[in-house]
Amino acid sequence: MSLEPFGARLRRAMDDRGPLCVGIDPHASLLADWGLADDVAGLERFSRTVVEALADRVAVLKPQSAFFERFGSRGIAVLETSVAEARAAGALVVMDAKRGDIGSTMSAYAETYLRKDAPLFSDALTVSPYLGYGSLRPAVELARESGAGLFVLALTSNPEGGEVQHALREDGRSVGATMLAHLAVENAGETPLGSFGAVVGATLGDLSGYDLDINGPLLAPGIGAQGAAAADLAGVFGPALRNVVPNVSRGVLRFGPDAGALRTSADRFAEEIRAAVSAA
Repeated sequence: MSLEPFGARLRRAMDDRGPLCVGIDPHASLLADWGLADDVAGLERFSRTVVEALADRVAVLKPQSAFFERFGSRGIAVLETSVAEARAAGALVVMDAKRGDIGSTMSAYAETYLRKDAPLFSDALTVSPYLGYGSLRPAVELARESGAGLFVLALTSNPEGGEVQHALREDGRSVGATMLAHLAVENAGETPLGSFGAVVGATLGDLSGYDLDINGPLLAPGIGAQGAAAADLAGVFGPALRNVVPNVSRGVLRFGPDAGALRTSADRFAEEIRAAVSAA
Protein backbone atom coordinates (compact mmCIF):
# COMPACT_ATOMS: atom_id res chain seq x y z
CA MET A 1 0.00 0.00 0.00
CA SER A 2 1.12 3.56 -0.70
CA LEU A 3 1.64 6.06 2.07
CA GLU A 4 -0.75 8.94 2.47
CA PRO A 5 0.40 11.55 -0.07
CA PHE A 6 3.43 13.55 0.96
CA GLY A 7 1.59 16.86 0.67
CA ALA A 8 -1.04 15.80 3.19
CA ARG A 9 1.57 14.45 5.59
CA LEU A 10 3.65 17.61 5.26
CA ARG A 11 0.66 19.89 5.85
CA ARG A 12 -0.14 18.03 9.06
CA ALA A 13 3.48 18.06 10.25
CA MET A 14 3.79 21.80 9.57
CA ASP A 15 0.56 22.53 11.42
CA ASP A 16 1.51 20.33 14.38
CA ARG A 17 5.24 21.04 14.69
CA GLY A 18 5.69 24.35 12.90
CA PRO A 19 6.96 24.87 9.36
CA LEU A 20 10.68 24.30 9.89
CA CYS A 21 13.13 22.14 7.98
CA VAL A 22 16.55 21.59 9.52
CA GLY A 23 19.37 20.47 7.26
CA ILE A 24 21.77 17.71 8.23
CA ASP A 25 24.95 19.04 6.61
CA PRO A 26 28.02 17.37 8.13
CA HIS A 27 30.67 19.24 6.19
CA ALA A 28 34.26 19.10 7.40
CA SER A 29 34.34 22.52 9.07
CA LEU A 30 31.19 21.81 11.05
CA LEU A 31 32.52 18.45 12.20
CA ALA A 32 35.63 20.29 13.40
CA ASP A 33 33.51 22.90 15.21
CA TRP A 34 31.82 20.05 17.03
CA GLY A 35 35.21 18.59 18.02
CA LEU A 36 34.70 15.60 15.74
CA ALA A 37 37.13 13.98 13.33
CA ASP A 38 36.46 14.27 9.60
CA ASP A 39 35.85 10.53 9.27
CA VAL A 40 33.00 8.04 9.35
CA ALA A 41 32.96 7.95 13.16
CA GLY A 42 32.60 11.73 13.26
CA LEU A 43 29.92 11.60 10.59
CA GLU A 44 27.96 9.00 12.52
CA ARG A 45 28.21 10.90 15.80
CA PHE A 46 27.11 14.13 14.15
CA SER A 47 24.14 12.62 12.35
CA ARG A 48 22.94 10.61 15.32
CA THR A 49 23.10 13.67 17.56
CA VAL A 50 21.02 15.78 15.16
CA VAL A 51 18.43 13.06 14.66
CA GLU A 52 18.11 12.25 18.36
CA ALA A 53 17.84 15.94 19.26
CA LEU A 54 15.40 17.09 16.58
CA ALA A 55 13.51 14.29 14.84
CA ASP A 56 10.74 14.23 17.43
CA ARG A 57 10.07 17.97 17.23
CA VAL A 58 10.73 19.48 13.78
CA ALA A 59 8.52 18.90 10.76
CA VAL A 60 11.32 18.07 8.33
CA LEU A 61 14.92 16.95 8.40
CA LYS A 62 16.93 17.34 5.20
CA PRO A 63 20.17 15.38 4.94
CA GLN A 64 22.55 16.62 2.25
CA SER A 65 23.58 13.42 0.52
CA ALA A 66 26.94 14.71 -0.75
CA PHE A 67 28.36 15.03 2.75
CA PHE A 68 27.67 11.34 3.32
CA GLU A 69 28.66 10.15 -0.15
CA ARG A 70 32.17 11.52 0.23
CA PHE A 71 32.90 8.72 2.72
CA GLY A 72 31.89 6.01 0.24
CA SER A 73 29.83 2.99 1.21
CA ARG A 74 30.33 3.54 4.94
CA GLY A 75 29.00 7.07 4.63
CA ILE A 76 25.97 5.84 2.71
CA ALA A 77 25.35 3.31 5.49
CA VAL A 78 25.27 6.18 8.00
CA LEU A 79 22.83 8.02 5.74
CA GLU A 80 20.54 4.99 5.54
CA THR A 81 20.46 4.73 9.32
CA SER A 82 19.87 8.46 9.76
CA VAL A 83 16.94 8.44 7.34
CA ALA A 84 15.32 5.42 8.97
CA GLU A 85 15.74 6.74 12.51
CA ALA A 86 14.51 10.22 11.64
CA ARG A 87 11.37 8.85 10.01
CA ALA A 88 10.78 6.46 12.91
CA ALA A 89 10.88 9.42 15.31
CA GLY A 90 8.21 11.26 13.34
CA ALA A 91 10.13 13.71 11.16
CA LEU A 92 9.58 13.79 7.42
CA VAL A 93 12.84 13.34 5.52
CA VAL A 94 13.67 15.32 2.40
CA MET A 95 16.71 13.81 0.71
CA ASP A 96 18.76 16.70 -0.67
CA ALA A 97 20.42 14.96 -3.62
CA LYS A 98 19.35 17.24 -6.51
CA ARG A 99 19.23 14.35 -8.96
CA GLY A 100 18.40 14.91 -12.59
CA ASP A 101 18.91 12.85 -15.74
CA ILE A 102 16.94 11.23 -18.53
CA GLY A 103 15.20 7.94 -19.22
CA SER A 104 16.42 4.83 -17.46
CA THR A 105 18.99 6.79 -15.44
CA MET A 106 16.32 9.07 -13.99
CA SER A 107 14.28 5.97 -13.27
CA ALA A 108 17.22 4.50 -11.35
CA TYR A 109 17.60 7.67 -9.28
CA ALA A 110 13.89 7.56 -8.53
CA GLU A 111 14.13 3.91 -7.47
CA THR A 112 16.99 4.79 -5.13
CA TYR A 113 15.06 7.35 -3.09
CA LEU A 114 11.36 6.96 -3.86
CA ARG A 115 10.70 3.22 -3.96
CA LYS A 116 9.08 2.30 -0.65
CA ASP A 117 11.33 -0.69 0.09
CA ALA A 118 14.56 1.07 -0.96
CA PRO A 119 17.22 1.46 1.78
CA LEU A 120 17.32 5.22 1.19
CA PHE A 121 13.55 5.73 0.80
CA SER A 122 12.72 9.29 1.77
CA ASP A 123 9.50 11.22 2.06
CA ALA A 124 10.67 13.59 -0.67
CA LEU A 125 13.64 14.20 -2.94
CA THR A 126 15.17 17.35 -4.40
CA VAL A 127 15.56 17.14 -8.18
CA SER A 128 17.01 19.26 -10.96
CA PRO A 129 14.77 19.88 -14.01
CA TYR A 130 17.40 21.42 -16.25
CA LEU A 131 17.39 18.60 -18.76
CA GLY A 132 13.79 19.64 -19.31
CA TYR A 133 10.91 19.20 -16.88
CA GLY A 134 9.74 16.13 -18.78
CA SER A 135 12.96 14.34 -17.86
CA LEU A 136 11.62 14.15 -14.29
CA ARG A 137 8.61 12.08 -15.28
CA PRO A 138 9.95 8.76 -13.85
CA ALA A 139 10.43 10.45 -10.47
CA VAL A 140 7.02 12.12 -10.61
CA GLU A 141 5.29 8.83 -11.38
CA LEU A 142 7.10 6.82 -8.70
CA ALA A 143 6.55 9.56 -6.12
CA ARG A 144 2.81 9.42 -6.81
CA GLU A 145 2.82 5.63 -6.54
CA SER A 146 4.75 5.64 -3.25
CA GLY A 147 3.11 8.60 -1.54
CA ALA A 148 6.35 10.57 -1.71
CA GLY A 149 7.08 14.05 -3.01
CA LEU A 150 9.57 16.08 -5.02
CA PHE A 151 11.13 19.50 -4.60
CA VAL A 152 12.12 20.86 -8.00
CA LEU A 153 14.83 23.50 -8.30
CA ALA A 154 13.01 26.59 -9.56
CA LEU A 155 14.41 29.84 -8.14
CA THR A 156 17.51 29.00 -6.16
CA SER A 157 19.39 31.38 -3.89
CA ASN A 158 22.86 30.95 -5.42
CA PRO A 159 23.80 33.91 -7.64
CA GLU A 160 24.76 31.68 -10.57
CA GLY A 161 21.26 30.24 -10.76
CA GLY A 162 19.83 33.35 -12.34
CA GLU A 163 21.61 32.85 -15.66
CA VAL A 164 19.44 29.77 -16.23
CA GLN A 165 16.37 30.31 -14.10
CA HIS A 166 15.68 33.91 -15.17
CA ALA A 167 16.43 33.26 -18.84
CA LEU A 168 13.44 33.97 -21.09
CA ARG A 169 11.89 31.40 -23.37
CA GLU A 170 10.46 32.20 -26.78
CA ASP A 171 7.03 32.66 -25.20
CA GLY A 172 8.42 35.38 -22.93
CA ARG A 173 8.16 33.32 -19.75
CA SER A 174 11.29 32.66 -17.69
CA VAL A 175 12.64 29.16 -17.16
CA GLY A 176 11.97 29.39 -13.42
CA ALA A 177 8.38 30.48 -14.02
CA THR A 178 7.96 27.57 -16.42
CA MET A 179 9.01 25.12 -13.71
CA LEU A 180 6.51 26.65 -11.29
CA ALA A 181 3.78 26.33 -13.90
CA HIS A 182 4.56 22.63 -14.41
CA LEU A 183 4.30 22.06 -10.67
CA ALA A 184 0.96 23.84 -10.47
CA VAL A 185 -0.35 21.34 -13.03
CA GLU A 186 1.00 18.39 -11.01
CA ASN A 187 -0.75 19.67 -7.87
CA ALA A 188 -4.07 20.70 -9.42
CA GLY A 189 -7.02 19.61 -7.29
CA GLU A 190 -4.91 18.13 -4.49
CA THR A 191 -6.00 18.79 -0.91
CA PRO A 192 -4.89 19.95 1.57
CA LEU A 193 -1.57 20.41 -0.29
CA GLY A 194 0.01 18.92 -3.38
CA SER A 195 3.12 16.77 -3.12
CA PHE A 196 5.23 18.44 -5.79
CA GLY A 197 7.08 21.45 -4.47
CA ALA A 198 9.63 23.98 -5.61
CA VAL A 199 12.93 25.14 -4.16
CA VAL A 200 12.74 28.94 -3.88
CA GLY A 201 15.43 30.87 -2.03
CA ALA A 202 14.38 32.95 0.96
CA THR A 203 17.15 35.44 0.12
CA LEU A 204 15.77 36.44 -3.28
CA GLY A 205 13.72 39.45 -2.20
CA ASP A 206 10.57 40.51 -4.02
CA LEU A 207 9.26 37.65 -6.19
CA SER A 208 5.92 39.24 -6.98
CA GLY A 209 6.60 38.71 -10.67
CA TYR A 210 6.41 34.95 -10.16
CA ASP A 211 3.30 32.93 -9.45
CA LEU A 212 4.28 30.93 -6.37
CA ASP A 213 0.74 29.66 -5.83
CA ILE A 214 1.46 26.14 -7.07
CA ASN A 215 -0.76 24.40 -4.47
CA GLY A 216 2.41 22.72 -3.28
CA PRO A 217 5.18 23.32 -0.74
CA LEU A 218 7.99 25.81 -1.26
CA LEU A 219 11.28 24.70 0.27
CA ALA A 220 13.06 27.92 1.17
CA PRO A 221 16.78 27.77 1.96
CA GLY A 222 18.55 30.84 3.25
CA ILE A 223 17.23 31.42 6.77
CA GLY A 224 19.94 32.03 9.36
CA ALA A 225 23.56 31.93 8.25
CA GLN A 226 22.75 32.88 4.64
CA GLY A 227 21.22 36.14 5.77
CA ALA A 228 17.44 35.79 5.57
CA ALA A 229 15.24 36.02 8.66
CA ALA A 230 11.77 34.76 9.42
CA ALA A 231 10.46 38.31 9.18
CA ASP A 232 11.60 38.46 5.54
CA LEU A 233 9.45 35.55 4.41
CA ALA A 234 6.21 37.45 3.88
CA GLY A 235 7.92 39.92 1.56
CA VAL A 236 9.40 37.12 -0.55
CA PHE A 237 6.50 34.67 -0.70
CA GLY A 238 3.41 36.84 -0.28
CA PRO A 239 0.13 34.91 -0.46
CA ALA A 240 2.00 31.59 -0.73
CA LEU A 241 3.60 32.04 2.71
CA ARG A 242 1.52 29.36 4.44
CA ASN A 243 3.00 26.72 2.14
CA VAL A 244 6.63 27.73 2.74
CA VAL A 245 8.99 25.28 4.46
CA PRO A 246 11.96 27.43 5.55
CA ASN A 247 15.23 25.56 5.76
CA VAL A 248 17.80 26.32 8.44
CA SER A 249 21.09 24.44 8.59
CA ARG A 250 24.09 26.20 10.12
CA GLY A 251 21.83 28.50 12.14
CA VAL A 252 20.82 25.47 14.19
CA LEU A 253 23.75 23.09 13.72
CA ARG A 254 26.33 25.55 15.02
CA PHE A 255 24.97 24.95 18.51
CA GLY A 256 26.02 21.29 18.53
CA PRO A 257 27.09 18.92 19.83
CA ASP A 258 24.96 19.98 22.81
CA ALA A 259 21.59 18.34 22.10
CA GLY A 260 19.75 20.75 24.37
CA ALA A 261 21.22 23.74 22.57
CA LEU A 262 20.23 22.24 19.21
CA ARG A 263 16.66 21.84 20.43
CA THR A 264 16.53 25.35 21.84
CA SER A 265 17.77 26.86 18.58
CA ALA A 266 15.35 24.82 16.46
CA ASP A 267 12.45 25.74 18.74
CA ARG A 268 13.37 29.43 18.46
CA PHE A 269 13.45 29.34 14.66
CA ALA A 270 10.20 27.38 14.54
CA GLU A 271 8.46 29.91 16.77
CA GLU A 272 9.80 32.88 14.78
CA ILE A 273 8.58 31.32 11.54
CA ARG A 274 5.20 30.41 13.01
CA ALA A 275 4.79 33.99 14.24
CA ALA A 276 5.76 35.39 10.83
CA VAL A 277 3.20 33.20 9.10
CA SER A 278 0.48 34.09 11.60
CA ALA A 279 1.15 37.81 11.27
CA ALA A 280 1.00 37.84 7.46
